[in-house]
Amino acid sequence: MTVHRVMGIETEYGISVPGHPTMNAMVSSTHIVNAYAQHVLAGGRRKPRWDYDLESPLRDARGFDMSRSEADPTLLTDDDLGLANVVLTNGARLYVDHAHPEYSAPEATNPRDATLWDRAGMQVMERAAALASASGVTPPILLYKNNTDNKGASYGTHENYLMRRSTPFADIVRHLTPFFITRQVFSGSGRLGVGQDGRSMRYQLSQRADFFEVEVGLETTLKRPIINTRDEPHADPEKYRRLHVIVGDANLCDRATYLKLGTTALMLSMIEDGFLDDVQLTPANAVREMHQVSHDTSLTHALALSSGERRTALDIQGQYCELARRYCAQQSGNAIDAQTADVLDSWESVLDRLATDRASCATDVDWVAKLELLEAYRERDGLQWSSHRLQAIDLQYSDVRRSKGLAARLEQRGRLARMFTDDEVGRAVVAPPTDTRAYFRGECLRRYPESIAAASWDSVVFDIPGQEHLQRVPTLEPLRGTREHVEVLLDASTTAADLVAGLSVST
Repeated sequence: MTVHRVMGIETEYGISVPGHPTMNAMVSSTHIVNAYAQHVLAGGRRKPRWDYDLESPLRDARGFDMSRSEADPTLLTDDDLGLANVVLTNGARLYVDHAHPEYSAPEATNPRDATLWDRAGMQVMERAAALASASGVTPPILLYKNNTDNKGASYGTHENYLMRRSTPFADIVRHLTPFFITRQVFSGSGRLGVGQDGRSMRYQLSQRADFFEVEVGLETTLKRPIINTRDEPHADPEKYRRLHVIVGDANLCDRATYLKLGTTALMLSMIEDGFLDDVQLTPANAVREMHQVSHDTSLTHALALSSGERRTALDIQGQYCELARRYCAQQSGNAIDAQTADVLDSWESVLDRLATDRASCATDVDWVAKLELLEAYRERDGLQWSSHRLQAIDLQYSDVRRSKGLAARLEQRGRLARMFTDDEVGRAVVAPPTDTRAYFRGECLRRYPESIAAASWDSVVFDIPGQEHLQRVPTLEPLRGTREHVEVLLDASTTAADLVAGLSVST
């Protein structure tokens, strides 16, 4: 009934080595991760490996497992390829995902915290690039929080939400498909270029939309589906389903990330409780409509629905917003928590302003902020949309360097909304959320670095002196291992051996 649920974001960052166009992206990404790992693990401390043992990336929510022989290699995320891979004290994972450095934020319980630790990832990446560039091992490397190189390649910003396992997957598909297609109006990051190769120099709402080709499927890099069916909960599979959302853009604006997460969380609650069972908003052709919504900056395109109706994206989002208000009132009465109320108010506000005063959304919506920036340069210098200068500005918007990135510059001038102070972000770079299992993972890495052999979302593996075998501590329940649950035990455990012994007693 609220926006509170376990969630998080994983982001692949665009990477460039200016002056070295043939530089291998995997090698460059390795330099990035290793430079940061050496920085945070200074003093020769042990670097824990990622624990792949419990992963199952080919399990499909439709009730089957894809054969490994049939799977594209990019789906085999449980293969240890020996690439740079480090677990951070804030509970996040920083690693090389094929041709990109990726930051997977720790689990959070609400959209504000998930946005904060995603924001911390930008600072991690900024620092990592600076360290790699200063090492002398590689030419200077630039990182971008974006989703396409405008030459045919796209890389992901994936959201993850835990749901009740009992929720029929068909209901998820039916209700989230029109929601995902239309939420681009406030969650798109903006892109100069239409088509996967960006050959047509027009502006559109989303960087990811043109790369989706099917409605439902397991793939994430080929034949990308609007609804991804990966069934890998990283939690108790009898209780939880992890909804792996791959349609989202990499947002630079905090408010856009927050609204994207919050509105999706509300949709999931309504789906779980059957509140949307009578709602019929299924598009006649979901993939085509996803592209068309993104291509229409006027926001007037009317989607063709299977019912025969035609509705704009703003209309559809407005209906979902109204239903969410009704749902929350029905479930909670006047006891709606503050963050849920804020998401509802922000959702309604941004939809109203997009319809009546789009310019006022430039502080909260990335695609509007970037479009205003591009239009200002076009007007001042008489530029055509095909201008290479505009393409450079489009890219520079997402530069992670706070001194160079145009989104960061807008933020510094108060023209892009910011939700967090420097101190809050700085703390999130090194410390985990306190109300999920990420607290246990991060604190173990901070307190007992030499004794952690491996870690993952659902386990921490200890190497205890004198013990013949490694000791795996499962963390299948995301809401255990919180500060409330384990801080006293951690404080009382001088060594990892003390901790493991204490855990054995407590269970």
